[in-house]
Amino acid sequence: MPSFGLRTGKRRRGRAPDVSDFIERDGFVLPPRSMRFCGQEFKDDAYYLKSARLEVQRLQRRAGLAPGGRVLDVGCGPGRLATGLLAELGDAASYTGVDVFRPAIDWCRRHLESRHPTYRFHHVDLANDRYNPTGAAVGANVRLPVDDGAFDVVNLYSVFSHMYYGDIVAYLRELRRVVAPQGRIFLTAFVEDDVPNYAINPPGYRETWSGALHCVRFEREFFVEMLAEAGLSVDAFVHGRETNGQSAFYLAPRG
Repeated sequence: MPSFGLRTGKRRRGRAPDVSDFIERDGFVLPPRSMRFCGQEFKDDAYYLKSARLEVQRLQRRAGLAPGGRVLDVGCGPGRLATGLLAELGDAASYTGVDVFRPAIDWCRRHLESRHPTYRFHHVDLANDRYNPTGAAVGANVRLPVDDGAFDVVNLYSVFSHMYYGDIVAYLRELRRVVAPQGRIFLTAFVEDDVPNYAINPPGYRETWSGALHCVRFEREFFVEMLAEAGLSVDAFVHGRETNGQSAFYLAPRG
C-alpha cells in the first residue's frame, strides 16, 4: 500500500505496465525506484527527497548558490538535484541537466522540464561503458551543449566514479570552460592515499564491485594533479563521507 502523500503513475500505453513511470511524494514528482542508481538507500522515497534538499543546501552553503543562480548538473540522472532545487528554490533557479543515459533524460523532460520552464535537460550521446556503451567516443574535444562561463555552480555527483581516466581528463577541461570566473564546482570521486594512481573495480576495496566501471578509484595526489592540469584548484576536500565511501571536492577555476 502506498504511504500517505505518495502516489504512483503508470506508464502510458506501449510501456511495460508493471513499472511505474513516476512516484509523487509530498507534492514532488520522483523517478521510479528502478532509475535511482546512487546506492540502495536512494530507493527510499523519503530519503531520496531529503537527500535532494540537502544537496541544494550544501551548494548554498559551500558553493555560494543563490536564488537565480545558474546550475549545471553533469550526470544529472533522473533529476535528483533538480528536485532538490524545486523543493528549496522553486523556479527561481536556472538549471541545466546533462547525461549520457537517455532514459533518465527522457523521464526528466516528461516530468520536470515540461512543468518548469527554467529547467532544461540534454542527452549527450557520448560513450560510457556503464550507461551508454554505443555512444560516440569522448576524445579530447568533448563539448557540452552550453556556453563558455555560463554557470555559477557545476555539480557532478558520482560521475567520475564511473568513467575512464582519459575521459575524465577531457571532461575536466570542459568543466573549466563552462564554469563562470567566480563560480564553483562540486564533485565526488573515489580517492585514497597510498593506492595505485588509477584502478577499475579494485578488489577488496570497500565492497564487491561488478560490471563495467562500477568503481573507478584514484590516488588522491594523482587526482588533484589532474584537476590542476585542467585549471581547477581545490577549495576543500572531505574524505569518504559520500555514497559508497566517495570523497567530496569543492573546486574553483584558476586564472
